[in-house]
Amino acid sequence: MSVTSENPTAVRRRVLTLAVSSLLTELGFDHADKMAVETLVEMIQSFLTEVGNSSKSYCELAGRTEPVIGDVIIALVNMGYNLDGIQAYGRRPARTTLPQPVPSAAPKPTNILQAGSKQKFPSHIPNHMPEFPDPHAYIRTPTHKQPVTEYEAIREKSAQHKRDLERALCKFITKTNDTQSLFQGPDTMFPLVAVKPKFPPYLDALLPRDQIFDFEEENVHQVPRKPKKEAEVAERKEVEEEDQKGETDTIDNPYLRPVKLPRKKFKLK
Repeated sequence: MSVTSENPTAVRRRVLTLAVSSLLTELGFDHADKMAVETLVEMIQSFLTEVGNSSKSYCELAGRTEPVIGDVIIALVNMGYNLDGIQAYGRRPARTTLPQPVPSAAPKPTNILQAGSKQKFPSHIPNHMPEFPDPHAYIRTPTHKQPVTEYEAIREKSAQHKRDLERALCKFITKTNDTQSLFQGPDTMFPLVAVKPKFPPYLDALLPRDQIFDFEEENVHQVPRKPKKEAEVAERKEVEEEDQKGETDTIDNPYLRPVKLPRKKFKLK
C-alpha cells in the first residue's frame, strides 16, 4: 500500500478498514458485508479519537507537550476498559501484522523564485513545523536608491536638465510659429525660428504723416448728431405717446401689464 497526496481522512479510513478486515479474518470470518465493516471501522475510529483526546488532556494537565504511556493508561481506565489482558492480547501467536505503508514519490514542486537561502530551525523548534519563508520576507530590504550627493553628478544632471528644457522649448516654438530654413526646401531636421521685424517706438513720432488725409478720414467716420434741444423734445413726445397708449389699453391682471418707466423731467433751455 502506498500513501498518496489524497485526503488524509480517506487514508486513515483505508488503514482502519485493513485492520478490521485482518481482525475478522483472524477470528474465522470468510466474508463480511460492506455496511458491517464500515460500522466496525466507525466504532474503532471513534474509540481511537476519544483515547487520543483524553491522553492529550491529561498530558497538558501535567504540563507536558507530548503524551506518555501513563497518559494513555489513565485515559483507558477513565473510559472503563480493563487493562489486565492487554499485554497477552498484544503478544498472541496467531495475530496478523499489517505491512508498514510505503510512501509514494512526492510530486515535483513547482519552481518558485527564491531569494537567498532559507534559515534552518533552532534547536527548540521541531522539524515537522513549516519552514521559514524566504529571507526577503522578514529581512529589511531597501526599496529606493540613496540620493546622489556628489557635486560632479549633480552639476551634470542639472546641465542635462537645462539642455532638455531648452530643446523642448525650441521645438514647441518651431511648431507654433513660422520657421526659416538654411537649406532649400522645407527643413524638418534643423528648423529656425522666423525673425519678426519690429521697429522701435520712436520711429512713429519721427515719420511724417499726412494731416489732411487724417482729418478727412476722421470726418468720414464721424456720425452726425442732432441738436440737444430737438432730441429732448422728441423724447418727451415718445413718453407722452406711451402714456396715452397705456391708458387706452388697460389690463386687469397686474402681472401682465407692461413696465411703466418713470417720467423724466425735461428742462428746456
